[in-house]
Amino acid sequence: MPTPPIIIKKKVSHSGHHGGAWKVAYADFVTAMMALFIVLWLLSSSVKIQEAVGGYFRDPSGSAKRTGTGLAGSGENLLLNKQDMSKLKDELQSNIQKMNDLDKLKKNIEMTVTAEGLRIELLESEKGTFFDSGSSTLNQSGKEMLELLAAELGKVPNHVSLEGHTDAKPFTGKGNYSNWELSSDRANAARRLMQQAGLRGDQVSQVRGFADQRLRNLKDALDPSNRRVSIIVQYLNKDHRRSGISCGCWARIIRRKTGRKTAGGKTVRWS
Repeated sequence: MPTPPIIIKKKVSHSGHHGGAWKVAYADFVTAMMALFIVLWLLSSSVKIQEAVGGYFRDPSGSAKRTGTGLAGSGENLLLNKQDMSKLKDELQSNIQKMNDLDKLKKNIEMTVTAEGLRIELLESEKGTFFDSGSSTLNQSGKEMLELLAAELGKVPNHVSLEGHTDAKPFTGKGNYSNWELSSDRANAARRLMQQAGLRGDQVSQVRGFADQRLRNLKDALDPSNRRVSIIVQYLNKDHRRSGISCGCWARIIRRKTGRKTAGGKTVRWS
């Protein structure tokens, strides 16, 4: 009689296929609870926080215009980096070209994008271009130029500093009055007029007089172009950047106004 075959039966459990399903459901539950808590927190928060959170979700890159900057009267809140400083330079040059008597001024205005920001140099000539000779009194050309610059620079949140410079020729005149006083007085005269013409009261960060210590033409200390007033539009610090709009926005504003692309930040001497 043949031996019957040996049959081995194994018990297979099907519960293992569903062992992780509860984890997915629990994760969904936790996510929903977190969203609920965030909504409840926002409902009880101030309007300022609600706008900030809403602004982040609408624009995570931070390129949208923010509210509550505290820059009263600043117009557009503009964030100017080195590239956009060159566009501001081109916009200023375009406006200056529309002025009367340009032929008398074009060789005495120089704009350069530097590590500090946009440097605008108003260079004196031998007979005087923006100030009366040997004086801190602005002439008509100086007033018109500074009023135009103030109107444009007052639109940006950047701080502005002003510097006065002289050549190496000793000042002759009043007693102890020297090139130090003259350079400082000219910078202050420019500041006063610009604040009357558009710069905000808190926009000027520094007013400095350097006499002949920072000559523009080192080879000729008596060159009239060493006598100048410099206006520096400074880059924004980190605190101001939080309240600005993107760098590209200023570029778009410039393109809308001028309808042209602009070059990089090199020194420009008009000819």
